Amino acid sequence: MAKTSVIQRNLKRIKLANKFFKKRQSLIKIIKNKKLSLNERFEAQIKLAKLPRNSAKVRIRNRCEITGRPHGVYRKLRISRIALRELVSKGKIPGMTKSSW
Repeated sequence: MAKTSVIQRNLKRIKLANKFFKKRQSLIKIIKNKKLSLNERFEAQIKLAKLPRNSAKVRIRNRCEITGRPHGVYRKLRISRIALRELVSKGKIPGMTKSSW
């Protein structure tokens, strides 16, 4: 189980990323537009730099919803491989069985 503070920090990053998503996208669009003047693009870069760092989508870490584990997380399920195996052994996920040979 991951530390609660680390999990909460990641949740805060997700919330900030959702809040500033549209603003970031519009600023990035301005920065990449070569038809605009250099001055306008530079001002957009400064505005983008003033936004909180944790509002960037890149800083979000994929973590297990159950344990908070950062490694071995299936994207579709948002569960780590270990938590998935435990759920399968208990019979909580229909259609899946723990492999044994």
